[in-house]
Amino acid sequence: MPDFEILYENGPCLAVNKPAGLLTQAPREVDSMERRVRKYLAETEGRNENGYLGIPHRLDRPVSGVILFGKHSRAAHRLSEQFEKREIAKTYWAVVAGTVCEESGTWIDFVRKIPEVPKAEIVAADHPQAKKAVLHFTVLRRFEFHLPDLRHIPATHLEIRLETGRMHQIRLQSSVHGFPILGDALYGSDVPFDENFGDERSRTIALHAVGIMFRDPMTKQPVSLNAPVPKTWSPLFL
Repeated sequence: MPDFEILYENGPCLAVNKPAGLLTQAPREVDSMERRVRKYLAETEGRNENGYLGIPHRLDRPVSGVILFGKHSRAAHRLSEQFEKREIAKTYWAVVAGTVCEESGTWIDFVRKIPEVPKAEIVAADHPQAKKAVLHFTVLRRFEFHLPDLRHIPATHLEIRLETGRMHQIRLQSSVHGFPILGDALYGSDVPFDENFGDERSRTIALHAVGIMFRDPMTKQPVSLNAPVPKTWSPLFL
């Protein structure tokens, strides 16, 4: 059995549920989702661990949820085309600090990647590096989040759809609009979401890629997948 959850496997198309705290890609000597998938394919299909593996999209290290892989270049190319044409629908769950009053809404901002820093920021629309970022949200639940020190804070569980795909888009826009994602110290959260809050490498934040809809790259049939949330989310549903 692989040391990760497989959500879909059909011919050259593979979908997995990435754990939070795990890199999507990394150098060979560092644990990553890519490395685990390569090991799984070597053990189950006799493939060379250094052979081709297409990764048409990624998730940030502290984010969990569904990721697609293409076992050969044709499948990966067809999946990439779907992403480029925005034919793939992804749904995220985020738990943010504060009470989002609107039942649903849209956040529109202009962002850029900060040079030589793995972080993004909001800029003016006329900034030469500005890229438009559009995010749609729906409130699923408002509740009190209980902290380890027995304090509690207001929190909101959001379902999010991205119209654009910018670096750290959900994390940045949530923070700028006054609702940082729980555990996301990089974008202003001072609330731990798990016991690894002090360790940036294995930290978990309350952002999960819960669903994806795409066309199988070979059969062309529609596929809809849901990725179960990690155990760290369990207290949120008590």
